[in-house]
Amino acid sequence: MNVPVGLAALLEELEQQERELVFGSFDNLTAWRLGTALAERALADELPLAVAVRRGPQRLFHVGLPGSSADNDGWLDRKMAVVDRFGHSSYLVGTRFQVGGGDFDTDARLDTRLFAAHGGAFPVLVRGVGCVGSVAVSGLPQEVDHAVVVGVLREFLAAGG
Repeated sequence: MNVPVGLAALLEELEQQERELVFGSFDNLTAWRLGTALAERALADELPLAVAVRRGPQRLFHVGLPGSSADNDGWLDRKMAVVDRFGHSSYLVGTRFQVGGGDFDTDARLDTRLFAAHGGAFPVLVRGVGCVGSVAVSGLPQEVDHAVVVGVLREFLAAGG
């Protein structure tokens, strides 16, 4: 099977992000600080986002910013369910299905009312532990949602997050 070059490059970039964006530890206060950093970025850029951070099943941070709606909360839950199930970003999971010639919504055999492999949810990865939760935004096209999360994670971790 021939994978389009752009799709193969995107997959490699998404995999690299997960190798790079790893916490030394993660607790409730870290979740609050990360969520606040995301919310502040969205406010500064006037992005109509809903933001959530979870550790395991516990939602430690949630906010719906101006322009977001309850629909965005549903998207947060569905994208975070993909991270919970696969241990990878929702965008990476959806892209892997595409690279394999498939479509997550039909080929994953999961209820699309509960799971959405669209960009915007990223695993909270702890060095030596693995995936302990997720961070997500919803409100913009999937590649933009994903880029917002990755950009803030990168800055947060570089600052000692």
